[in-house]
Amino acid sequence: MKDSKMKLSGLYVITDEKLTPYENDEILEKVEKALKGGAKIVQLRDKSHSDEFLLPYAKALKKLCEKYGAIFIVNDRVSLTLSANADGVHLGKEDPFIGEVRKILKDKIIGVSCYGDIRRAKEMEFLGASYVAFGSFFPSPTKPESEIIDKEILLSAKKVLKIPICAIGGITLDKAEELIKLSADMVAIVSDIWKAEDIEKRAKKYREIFKKYGKD
Repeated sequence: MKDSKMKLSGLYVITDEKLTPYENDEILEKVEKALKGGAKIVQLRDKSHSDEFLLPYAKALKKLCEKYGAIFIVNDRVSLTLSANADGVHLGKEDPFIGEVRKILKDKIIGVSCYGDIRRAKEMEFLGASYVAFGSFFPSPTKPESEIIDKEILLSAKKVLKIPICAIGGITLDKAEELIKLSADMVAIVSDIWKAEDIEKRAKKYREIFKKYGKD
């Protein structure tokens, strides 16, 4: 990992092109509210815009994360991760091979989606992943096609992995505690944070759950 002080645990918020729009810098305003509330990791996720378009936003998000002592991750884009000096990248099954990415990013954080596959998670850990993500655990508004997986995978994964585990997919405040109790070090949230009437307050409530289990 890039810095031993950069703890991969707590509330992990992921931006969304519709829910955190770029117009009038709404993405920055919303992310700062989440950070004020205690979000520990922010991921810039965008499937349609160019790196050139995203770079100023990525740099601004990196500054915000530094201000609040949080980790900044870029989804998929290795070049943008380097250009923005992000803390790391998150890879899915369609993204570049982790071995090649690790050579490029050296000591930066690399997260990998493992869906419901512990064997893949063990392989990714061996190849240099900093953390792995499992999900979806519930129907996801942002990824409705995602397969729903058994929550018990978190306990099974914790027994065989040394790296932190992130739970993702349709998670809301009332569902998060069960996943944290089942060994999730992080919960990744999209809709439930950005659609909240008070983003900062919602983030604080997530943080309280992590504190309850000593994972803040």
